[in-house]
Parts: sequence; C-alpha cells; structure tokens
Amino acid sequence: MNELIIKNNAVESVNFKADLLDRFIAYADIKEKSKETYLKCIKQFFVYTSAHGINAPSRETVIAYREELKQTHKPTTVQTYITALKVFFKWLDSEGIYKNVAEHVKGAKLDRNHKKDALTASQAHDVITEIKTDTMQGARDYAILTLMLTTGLRTIELERANIEDIRTVADNSVLFIQGKGRDEKNEYVKLAPAVEKAIRKYLTYREGYKGTDPLFIASSNRNLNGRISTRSIRAIVKTHLKECGLDSERLTAHSLRHTAGTIALLNGASIREVQQLLRHANINTTMIYAHELDRAKNNSEITVANAIF
Repeated sequence: MNELIIKNNAVESVNFKADLLDRFIAYADIKEKSKETYLKCIKQFFVYTSAHGINAPSRETVIAYREELKQTHKPTTVQTYITALKVFFKWLDSEGIYKNVAEHVKGAKLDRNHKKDALTASQAHDVITEIKTDTMQGARDYAILTLMLTTGLRTIELERANIEDIRTVADNSVLFIQGKGRDEKNEYVKLAPAVEKAIRKYLTYREGYKGTDPLFIASSNRNLNGRISTRSIRAIVKTHLKECGLDSERLTAHSLRHTAGTIALLNGASIREVQQLLRHANINTTMIYAHELDRAKNNSEITVANAIF
C-alpha cells in the first residue's frame, strides 16, 4: 500500500502501517485482552483490502468485507470484527486521517437466545456425584463444578479467585470476585454450606498455602501448581459432562452458568434476583431466561394433539 497522502481534505491513498495501529491501540481506553482482539480484527481487514487491491476503503468495502466474513464465521464473531473496525475508523476520522466509512454499517444479526444449553437439576446432580473426591484433583474438580453450578460463575472469575477472597458477609460465607469488565473484586457470590465444605476439603490437600495464592491450581505438568486457566476449567467441565454421557457441542462450561440461572427461576427466584445472581448489567439479558422458560411451559402442541387424537 502507498504512503498516506491527504490533499484538499480528501484521502487519495492510504498506508495502514504498524505505527498507525500502534497509535490507535495506545489511544483506545480498553483492556489488554480487548486490545489484542481489536488488533486481530483490524489486521484481518487489511489482509482483505490487500487481497482485493483496495487502497482507499469505502463504505461498500466494509459491507463487502462483512458479507465475506459471514460465509466462514459465526454471527457473534462477525459482530466483533465489525465493531472493532467501526471504532478504528471513528478514531481515524477524529484524527483527520481518514473519513469514517464504517459509520452506520451494521454488524451481523444476532440470535438473542442462548447458544448453550442448561442442565436439568437431575443432570447437574449426576455430574457432581460422579466425581470422586479422594484425590486432590478430584476434590478440586468437585469444588469447581459445585461452585459454578450454584453461583453461575464465569471461568474468568474462577481463574482470578484467590484463597483470601473467601470471606464473611453478615452470616454468609461468600467469595468475592472480579467480574467481567471489572478492575476490582467488589462483588461476591454466596457459598452454600455444601459448596464451602467442598472448597475447604480441596484446600486440605494443599500445604503451606497463603491467602494470596490462587483458589484453584493446575495439576498438569505444564503448569503444575500454577493458577488454573480458563482453558483448563473448560476442559475439566467438559470431561465430567462426557463421563455422564452428556456429550454435546451445546453443553460446555458456560452451560453451568445457564443452569444456575434456569434452576433459580424454576424454583421461585425473581428476575431481579437472577439478574443479581448472574451479575447481568442489563436486565434484558436476564429476561432471555424468562422467555425461554415461558416457551418451555407452553404446551399448546400437546393441547392440539389431544384434541385431534
């Protein structure tokens, strides 16, 4: 691509060089993980424009790029790529470098229903009772799954947890967590007696630990006794689901979060209570659970079938 040249407020050619991306990332007020995502998304757009011989991207370029992404990526991924691109072009425009050709370009239409299934209460019971707790690894896995099933914790929240985060609030044992998009551990989830007992049993296998140590540690040779990763947590959950015959792409670690919200609603919790449990910033996210349950309770098909048969 050619050097950036601006004449008479019009861009004749553009060179999206590394230093330009560096300036944008330095300007963006986002977390490191998001910066990595933005870089990946924007670089992919450069690959697209280079492959098509485009030196001066237009709105049509962005739309064509979106349509190509749709052929090989999930809607949520397309949405992420286009969002990053829109932020980048908005910055270019504000800096007087290039016009905002991504403005008003829509991403992908997202299905608001859950992409993962929840477990039934019976299935959840089967999964945790299958785990043997007579080893350190088994005790850890049992503590992780019971904690996720009863509190709806995300894998990143489990990864960030330290032993000292187990505290007391009023008459409750709680775990303070650093939630999604948060910088501090200023939220907590309540630990049911059985869950706290499971965590305490797991800790008896560990010697000489400090409060600042990770609550859960790895058992693999690659990261032995290091802080457990989100990837490892996902693998642990998947392993125990499969051992109960629950082998489906729609059943993952995130399913345990859905399970907590669904079982809470089925057993009388209000929408507001479930919103607080799952720490949803927007109650509309929690309402998805209610809508799905309303449909599940609608037995119109059975009513019609009974009338016919």
